[in-house]
Amino acid sequence: LPPAAEMRAASRAVLMSMLVLASSTSLRLGAGVLRHGASRPFNRGMSRRGGSSPVALASATAPQECTAAEALAAEPVVTHPGFDVMKDDMVDEYGVRATIYKHKKSGAEVLSVIAPDENKVFGITFRTPPKDSTGVPHILEHSVLCGSRKFLSKEPFVELLKGSLQTFLNAFTYPDRTCYPVASCNLKDFYNLINVYLDAVLHPRATNDDLVLQQEGWHYELEKPDDPLVFKGVVYNEMKGVYSSPDALLGRAAQQALFPDNTYGVDSGGDPLVIPDLTFEGFKGFHDELYHPSNAKIYFYGDDPAPQRLALLDEYLSEFDAINPDSEVKTQSKKASLPAESARITQKFPAAEGEDAANKHMIQMNWLLNEAPMSSKDKLALAVVDHLLLGTSAATLQKALTDSSLGSAVIGGGLSDELKQATFSVGLKGVPPEKVADVEALVVKVLEKVVKDGFDDSAVEASMNSIEFQLREFNTGSFPRGLSFMLGAMSGWIYDRDPLEPLRFEEALAELKAELAAGKPVFTDMIQALLLDNGHKSVIEMVPDSGLEQVQVAEEEERLAEIKAQMSDDDIERVIQDTARLKAAQAAHDSPEALATIPALTLDDLAKEGLELPNEVGLEQGVTILRHDVPSNGIVYADIGLDLTLLPAEDLPFVSLFSRCLLQTGTATEDQVTLSRRIGARTGGLGTSMVTGVKVPEDDTIATGDELVHRLFLRGKAVGGKADDLFDLARDVLMTARLDNQKRVIEMLKESKAGLESSLVSSGHSYASQRLSAPHTLAGRLAETTGGVEYLKFLRDLLDAAENDWPSVQARLERMRSTLLTKSKMVINLSADGQTLQDIQPSIDRFLSALPEGDESAVSSLESWKADMPSFAASNEGFVVPTQVNYVGKGGRVYQPGERASGATSVVARSLRTGYLWDNVRVIGGAYGGFCRFSPLTGTFSYLSYRDPNLLGTIENYDGAAEFLTTLDITDEALAQAIIGTVGDLDSPMGPDQKGFEAMRRWLVGETAEQRQQWRAEVLATTKEDFNEFGKRLATMIDDGNVVAFGSKKAFSDANSELDAKDQIEMIEIL
Repeated sequence: LPPAAEMRAASRAVLMSMLVLASSTSLRLGAGVLRHGASRPFNRGMSRRGGSSPVALASATAPQECTAAEALAAEPVVTHPGFDVMKDDMVDEYGVRATIYKHKKSGAEVLSVIAPDENKVFGITFRTPPKDSTGVPHILEHSVLCGSRKFLSKEPFVELLKGSLQTFLNAFTYPDRTCYPVASCNLKDFYNLINVYLDAVLHPRATNDDLVLQQEGWHYELEKPDDPLVFKGVVYNEMKGVYSSPDALLGRAAQQALFPDNTYGVDSGGDPLVIPDLTFEGFKGFHDELYHPSNAKIYFYGDDPAPQRLALLDEYLSEFDAINPDSEVKTQSKKASLPAESARITQKFPAAEGEDAANKHMIQMNWLLNEAPMSSKDKLALAVVDHLLLGTSAATLQKALTDSSLGSAVIGGGLSDELKQATFSVGLKGVPPEKVADVEALVVKVLEKVVKDGFDDSAVEASMNSIEFQLREFNTGSFPRGLSFMLGAMSGWIYDRDPLEPLRFEEALAELKAELAAGKPVFTDMIQALLLDNGHKSVIEMVPDSGLEQVQVAEEEERLAEIKAQMSDDDIERVIQDTARLKAAQAAHDSPEALATIPALTLDDLAKEGLELPNEVGLEQGVTILRHDVPSNGIVYADIGLDLTLLPAEDLPFVSLFSRCLLQTGTATEDQVTLSRRIGARTGGLGTSMVTGVKVPEDDTIATGDELVHRLFLRGKAVGGKADDLFDLARDVLMTARLDNQKRVIEMLKESKAGLESSLVSSGHSYASQRLSAPHTLAGRLAETTGGVEYLKFLRDLLDAAENDWPSVQARLERMRSTLLTKSKMVINLSADGQTLQDIQPSIDRFLSALPEGDESAVSSLESWKADMPSFAASNEGFVVPTQVNYVGKGGRVYQPGERASGATSVVARSLRTGYLWDNVRVIGGAYGGFCRFSPLTGTFSYLSYRDPNLLGTIENYDGAAEFLTTLDITDEALAQAIIGTVGDLDSPMGPDQKGFEAMRRWLVGETAEQRQQWRAEVLATTKEDFNEFGKRLATMIDDGNVVAFGSKKAFSDANSELDAKDQIEMIEIL
């Protein structure tokens, strides 16, 4: 993933994990939910994330787990003369021991968690409430990682990215705090990361070198006296991209309306109009005041030696004397009603031109829920309320809004409690202006009806079970568990509350269950008090304006022109010199002496052989079953795969709709609501996902990309004792899902269309990547037609057909199901511990017996796909979207079928991403992200940028990569660094369900253990010549590659005015 998109995904995972731990989560079955934009953390840029195997849950009964926890509790508390022990306790829910220390001299607080988890985590967090919207916390978060007192390279962060085994390396800026976490499974590497981060935050180069602020924050750029003055800067351009997103603008407006009197009323990320007001003195002063150990919360987690943690910290902290920092986050007082200017806000957002633009209003209602901190029980109860109202497609408020047909998609995210005070937001997007008031009225009507009638018992049971399952499972996916612990603890600790309280849930859960058993109207009382009777609320209406983007561009140009007009000749010359000075510094290479200060692993620290995943393949009742014995604490993860290659090409774009129908339209015996509640009450959730992969040739050469695996998986999980329920549900949705539910299908298509249109503006790089691969392989054509720009065109036609020719749509869906439910073509994938796999066998047998035989003569349609699927020319395309930044891609095929790309190519491609592209596209060019993707299986390569102020300049940088590599004389140290980073990617830790699913994927595409080991050996044997050779490959793309970009009409017009006729970019209106 690219820097920002990866971290947006990361933010979802972090916030979900954090909220689960805080016992006040907004759970969504089958989908993650984004909080309103202003409260999401901003981040440094790039990271790699890894999961880890589960630690012992309190509910687990395995004797060895109980013994381990008991032994851990019996150990004497670790002490150090520099620290006072403030608290020492077991967190029984997760079988870990937590000790809170306070450093005597500096006043720093430390939470040290000892856990049987090799994926070790460290983090240091500062409370950083801003007073304005200059973005100083966000810019500082970027800047402190650009060199420090001990580590002298320009960007130690990037050097660590290049050559570490890190499983997480990044930083987050929240509205009131800034977090710097790292993680690694390698002890030496872990402490290397910690040293760099501690020195970075406490002694950064940025406070003594104004060039860092200019690069990461903002600066004037001018190369010639007659040139127009422009703003540049990484964060400046990042936030221009954020402010191009209607959803982000809405979130910002909602937060600022609810918090008019405290720090949440300004934008910690930075408002592009205000960022240029930040001075170096203000920037340095913010660090001097708030980046002090007395204002820090320091965290350790994992199986590393606890005494070593304290000894290292004491070295850094003993330089400081305790102070009383002025960093308190003031509480926003709840008001009987907000003033008119906050109670109802109308704000414009940039929209594309078109006849439908006027009907894309957004309306959102927002409430501030509490003033005083909530108890653990109330937090948990509020989480259940949130789940009951919005947690699934069949939840009470979610369904009412969706069924109303007043808009295209539900927005707001419901409960948001990652800040000091909780909020609740809900609304609709895609609303005609005359229907805006109806949305408000409907929300109130639904809430009033809930209070009057109460929730159905089955709904309460489903929501309670869903939340309890996730609390006990604590599956953080690709995120390190320890990082989720840290962010969970921080949700209270940052406000000087007990950091362990958010990590516990048993007592709160028992208390809530007891109140429900006693018949107390817990949930309806909350809705009445916190929503219906709560006057501290704001209604935000977002109004589309197709001319706003042009107005904003003109206003910025006018502002800069006025600034330049007021400059003297000496001022202008000074800006020119500053521009040259910054560019020279950015282009300069670190000296060998500076690079030598960065702690590094050596090749001897790497394992020569990779770990293989357990995989047992068998045939039962004609169905292929894969089993994976993984530690799962009694939970079974089951995946049931349907072979999509049985479908004709014309059916493939319908698969996404078909997969949603399985779970969101009801079954022959249950409506949508009843089915959803049954899933929630009996399992840990059901969802669908797609696996598409190119089959690996036996000779391990470049594939044509035409031999594919394409499967739709129904994925579920449950405790072993509920396996019957899990597989009964799977049987019912696969065989009897209501494919005749026209109303629900139309609703889902509107949601999908709205989501895709929104993501084109915020994630254009992803769609550029798909479009670039489409001309070269069948896999690329498939991805574009089922998930790219082409798919948006299809969705619009399909929505029209669902509304005006429903019988044909239903008939196609029914035909697809009949084809896909062919028993012998199915695959079942099971991941669990060995005992659970044995215990669930009767459930498997019963499920297999119930499956229809289907058409046993059915054969793959892959061959016909080649002729019937749309093909795409490799042409230069510019998709016009309302945005102030660009997403620029260029790609081609650099290896042809029959050739072979060795493991060394992955080292080179990774080095190019973290080196040349980072330096030229991000650092010098000012884009938020610049990166590349190479497929050693199909030989395709693409360059991509994210939130990029440039277009032609970025393409020139792409074309310059070939010469850079062909002439590169890489040092032995840099080569080793690149190899180490690549091996780290190969060895990312995984959770139990991830292990099983990845083992199955490898089996499906025909990837062998021998091929993986050969690849690893080639990675380890990478030479300087491999870099030069790859550069020659990339040189062919200078003329043969094509450009796909997303940006404004002006950006493409300006670019075309400088391009030759053969290189013109075709402008395509897509929204």
